[in-house]
Amino acid sequence: MKKWSFSVTDPRSLSATVVTHSPTIAVALVEHPSIEVIVIGGRLYKHSIVTVGAAAIEAMSHIHADIYFMGVTGVHPTAGLSTGDLEEAYVKRALAARSAETVVLASKEKLNAASAYSIGEVTLAQTIVVERSTDAALTEPLEAAGVTVVRA
Repeated sequence: MKKWSFSVTDPRSLSATVVTHSPTIAVALVEHPSIEVIVIGGRLYKHSIVTVGAAAIEAMSHIHADIYFMGVTGVHPTAGLSTGDLEEAYVKRALAARSAETVVLASKEKLNAASAYSIGEVTLAQTIVVERSTDAALTEPLEAAGVTVVRA
């Protein structure tokens, strides 16, 4: 994969290759001048508007990503990272395994919560990005587990 870089003052300067199993993200990047978009195919999981299944996982097995931004429905210090769909959990695990770094994006409602299907231990993510106003009591157990918490 290509390294990515950009100027904070000019987000359109981002030059990168984005590999996604989200048609929504792919379409959102169509007009970006310096982003190459690779879309992973598979069965469309309509609830999350992402592709899942064996075809998606097979395609991912040929990718080496620098960074993977993972969405989850649960981040729990002991139950780990989770989601509400079994196939989506498999896809997220496969993407994380093929990435040098995994960053989880989690609203405060998702912290200290666990959904039905485990993606992996909380340490599968090196970084968890939370809202700036998130209570420290929710993030301290994650930091104690060795995960970097970034407030944005």
